[in-house]
Amino acid sequence: MSTPRTLFLSPRVTATGHALADAARRRGAHAETLREWRVPEPWRRAEGASLYAGPLFADAVARELGLGLLEAPKDWLARLPRELTLRDIEFSTIAQAWRLRRPAFVKPPNDKSFPARVYPDGSGLPGPDAVDGTEPVLVSDIVTFAVEFRLFLLDGEVRTGSRYATRGALDVAPLERDPRRAEVLAFAERLAGTGLPSAIVVDVGLVDRSGWAVVEANAAWASGHYACDADAALDVVLHAARPEGEFGEADRRFLRRAPEVVRD
Repeated sequence: MSTPRTLFLSPRVTATGHALADAARRRGAHAETLREWRVPEPWRRAEGASLYAGPLFADAVARELGLGLLEAPKDWLARLPRELTLRDIEFSTIAQAWRLRRPAFVKPPNDKSFPARVYPDGSGLPGPDAVDGTEPVLVSDIVTFAVEFRLFLLDGEVRTGSRYATRGALDVAPLERDPRRAEVLAFAERLAGTGLPSAIVVDVGLVDRSGWAVVEANAAWASGHYACDADAALDVVLHAARPEGEFGEADRRFLRRAPEVVRD
C-alpha cells in the first residue's frame, strides 16, 4: 500500500496524534487537524486520506473522508477460548447487564460510551435515562493483571509494542526494553486465526499465578501508542483507516458501521 497523502487528526490532538503526525511528515506525507466535527469541502474524499481520532469523531467524519475503519468484532473477546483470556467473558446488552447481582468488569466493546471498570452490580451502569438498553457490552470475571502491554499488529505480526501498566498503575516502557519481551511475542503468536482484522491493536497481560491473557482489542486508528515506535505504529494506523475501496474481501467484514450523521 502506498503512503497516504494526508493523515487527518481530530480537534483534540493527543500526544499520540502529534507523534503520528511527525512520523507522517518524516515520510513525506501531510498531517492536517480538522478544527470542527465536519470535513471542509476541499478535503472531502481526499485521495489517499487516513485518520487518527476517537470513535465518536471518526463516526462524524469518516464518511465525508471516504474512509473505511477496521475494528475487532464486538464479540471477539467473548469468543476467544478461555486459555487465551483466563476468565469468563460474556457478550451481552446493557439491559441484561442491569440484572447483575455480583461484581463484574463491564465495558463497551469498541468505544467509550461509559466507563470500563469493575461494577459492584448492574445498578451502577448507565440507566434507561441514558441508554435504550440494546447497547452491547462485555461482562467479564474480575482478574488482576500484574503487567500489561499494548501491541500494534499488522497481518498478525507485532510491529511495535509497549508496556503501559504494572499492577494497574501507569508504567510505560518500550517492549524491546522489557525482560518479558519474548514471552509477550510468543503469546501474541497464539492470536493467529482468532478472527482479527489485518490491522489492529491488542492489549495483553500477565495474570497473577495463571499466565498470559488477552486484555482487549482496540482500533489502531484510536489507540494511544504509549512507548511504541511511532513510525511502526503509523504503518498500522494507515492500514486500519484508509479509503474504503482499498479494503479486500477478508477485511471488509471488520469495517466499522458508523451511524448516519445528521447535519444542520
